[in-house]
Amino acid sequence: MDDRVKEYEDGTRAESQWDLHRIVSELRTLRGEWRQNTKPDGVTYELPSQEALSDVLEGLSAALFPRHFGPPSLTEEEVDSFIGRTLDGALQSLLEQVRRELKLASGLPDNGSAQREEQASKITRAFAANLPKVRSLLESDILAAFQGDPAALSIDEVLFCYPGVVAVTRHRLAHELYELGAPLLARIIAEIAHSDTGIDIHPGAKIGGSFFIDHGTGVVIGETAVIGRNVRLYQGVTLGAKRFAVDDNGALLKGGARHPIIEDDVVIYAGATILGRITIGRGSTIGGNVWLTRSAPPKSNITQAQARSDIFIDGGGI
Repeated sequence: MDDRVKEYEDGTRAESQWDLHRIVSELRTLRGEWRQNTKPDGVTYELPSQEALSDVLEGLSAALFPRHFGPPSLTEEEVDSFIGRTLDGALQSLLEQVRRELKLASGLPDNGSAQREEQASKITRAFAANLPKVRSLLESDILAAFQGDPAALSIDEVLFCYPGVVAVTRHRLAHELYELGAPLLARIIAEIAHSDTGIDIHPGAKIGGSFFIDHGTGVVIGETAVIGRNVRLYQGVTLGAKRFAVDDNGALLKGGARHPIIEDDVVIYAGATILGRITIGRGSTIGGNVWLTRSAPPKSNITQAQARSDIFIDGGGI
């Protein structure tokens, strides 16, 4: 049948207005060229699934906080059994996603499969073993949010309603995968959180306990940022890079410490932009909309320059 003619379920046919035959052919050609440029071996790989990772996150959240994200009818006697079943399912699914990332990274569809399987299992087991540590850190984050926001009426409200807590929960899970050798999965999880909350935290960022992002929309934290304990950020804060080094061919050099270090007990107010490998000393306060590219000593209080308005009469000030 002519590709320009579409047959419907009721048996009728109609000529397509889209010229699908030509479009499909051109897309096939472009895919072939893309594979040749990016995968010269011509082998296609099964990619990690964002949908599967979203399900993993849902399961992990329920296992970490079963009273809030588990079944409403869950009783105290059933909690451990529920957590065990939920974790087993989430970790089995995560294991498959780790396998896919390692296979994709290796470029070896057949050779080395036993070694990849061993590495995938090692990563997933280590991730599972670190979940109690993640839960402990999250408890400190949730408590910091409750204590740091006068509008918060309960811990339950913080867990259910605060996008900063959602983003930090996802980040702490993603950071474990990043450190264990699954950076692509970590980045996908970070982008799921970014899409859900408007908060963009690279999974490589190192963040201490009792971390609170209030409101949160528009916060950006770069890959090599280091954040101490008891730090509070407000909406629109950027912890970014000042410049990007390039090689002799003009290509960006990957890696390298290029984002700020925020020491303990720092508060950074809405819209502040802090760039480069600088250090904000312990106990400092950075005011709203400040643009900062130099280090600040401990207990600094940095605000915008005060606006000045002068009135000149009869030529005064000339």
